[in-house]
Amino acid sequence: MTPRTPLDLVDARRGPAFTVTFDGREITVLPGQTIAAALWSAGITSWRTTRGSGEPRGVFCGIGVCFDCLVSVNGRVNQRACLVPAEAGDVIRTQKGTGHHD
Repeated sequence: MTPRTPLDLVDARRGPAFTVTFDGREITVLPGQTIAAALWSAGITSWRTTRGSGEPRGVFCGIGVCFDCLVSVNGRVNQRACLVPAEAGDVIRTQKGTGHHD
């Protein structure tokens, strides 16, 4: 017997994939993925640097508490990648420090 997945149990059907760009690189995203999930799926684990030392950061808590996953989305800085759903055509960029040229 083949194990049933949660999609099988609710008879859900996944929508078609779409694309976003990350620092100019096109990435394929599945419907419902957050930006962090989309970046991880593409093998990208770091998309922000710290203010002081420029250390790389990505997802740490995954629930929007730690703010380590801040990213720029469509020109809006300080978006928590672990909470923001990816939308078709999003332009996502690495965020340096606060994202405000400081």
